[in-house]
Amino acid sequence: MALSAAALRRYLLLLAQEHLEFRLPEIKSLLSLHGGQFSGEQEIRVNSPFWILSIPSEEMARGLMKRTVCAKSIFELWGHGRSAGELYASLKNYPVDKMLPYLQSDSTYKIHIHTFNKTLTQAQKIKKIDALEFLPFKGKVNLKKPEHIFWILEDYGMDPNNVPEEPFHLYFGRWIADGQRELIESYSVKKRHFIGNTSMDACLSFIMANHGRVKPNDVVYDPFVGTGGLLISSAHFGAYVCGTDIDYNTIHGLGKATRKNQKWRGPDENIRANLRQYGLEKYYLDALVSDSSRPIWRKGMLFDAIITDPPYGIREATRRTGAQKETDKTAERSTENHIFVSSSYHLSDIFFDLLKFAAEYLVMGGRLVYWLPIYRPEYTEEIIPRHPCLKLISNCEQMLSSHTSRRLITMEKVKEFKDQDQNSYLLDGQYMPYKGHNSFREKYFSGVTKRIAKEEKDNQK
Repeated sequence: MALSAAALRRYLLLLAQEHLEFRLPEIKSLLSLHGGQFSGEQEIRVNSPFWILSIPSEEMARGLMKRTVCAKSIFELWGHGRSAGELYASLKNYPVDKMLPYLQSDSTYKIHIHTFNKTLTQAQKIKKIDALEFLPFKGKVNLKKPEHIFWILEDYGMDPNNVPEEPFHLYFGRWIADGQRELIESYSVKKRHFIGNTSMDACLSFIMANHGRVKPNDVVYDPFVGTGGLLISSAHFGAYVCGTDIDYNTIHGLGKATRKNQKWRGPDENIRANLRQYGLEKYYLDALVSDSSRPIWRKGMLFDAIITDPPYGIREATRRTGAQKETDKTAERSTENHIFVSSSYHLSDIFFDLLKFAAEYLVMGGRLVYWLPIYRPEYTEEIIPRHPCLKLISNCEQMLSSHTSRRLITMEKVKEFKDQDQNSYLLDGQYMPYKGHNSFREKYFSGVTKRIAKEEKDNQK
């Protein structure tokens, strides 16, 4: 039964100003994970660091903050206005019975001021705090260990070159909880034992796990596992993780090192050691040498989420087993000792194989989260690969260069996989447009070549 608007409390979310496109899908995914629903009535200005959300309970708000890496803090919103006068009027209208539990004479508190796009002097801050004397505070001020923390938040807009005298929006609220921004530093790739050329940034890894609604005891799979960076974020949230990769040396932590001034990988440079480093080894199932174009799994719905970053052919080659002119006859002659040569694996085939795999092996309601490389001058939404068993949930862009980007695609399984869905994409008109992105590597480097040529020409002037 849906809660009425009156039953929902209003909370203020303070967000970090990075990965702006990824924030709303993350918050929506986490709300649904905790049993909430993101209504169209939420007061969202997408690029603003301040969002007003209607959430059923403080418990759900705390659950949201135990997961998010895009948000800094959440507050129970007591007042909001476009001027100081509006803010004070809003505070006077806030129900006193909701304030009183936090204003008792035996409690301690402090008031903190946060401004976006402007710095205030200490005298200005004190003046703003003193202006709230009409609130029925009865407790004692304790700046070091207060029981309750109240915040005044002021929004001075997005333009650092045109900062107004007065804020566009003012908020007052009771601090509830902080987000998980500290994970970005504690899981930094710079401190990790085992990394590769394409190891995923820690912040984006956690965003992907949140988009995938990973939860404790889930089984999460990465078919292009590499050095296992995406497994770590899922394991941190209590999921059991596994992966496959075609590269034997990467899976087993052999060969040349990626780090500067290190020639060969050491004995503690492997995926298992990475999870052990963070105390997550108990969540590690295994990583296998396998070709994602030839699934090795038994039939059935095995995975709660598939979270992956397929190769684009830039830093890592796109490969699969089998010679370019492989025939059924050579396949029949293969023995267990035969080492298949690898052939190129077109981007269009990588992504449609991935979608087909997800449609077949995800549980109902499970999510596929993956990166799709894009040549921006040719991008349209029609080139996003589709499958009848999967529903597109979100599509977020991260710029790579002036002419290329990659998009984080999140899809949810909404229909059971049937035999007739095996090659459904072959009948889909969207398959042909996407084949143009098989030349993504050439387009990427053509842009780099043009930029270098332009820089050389400019230097000669």
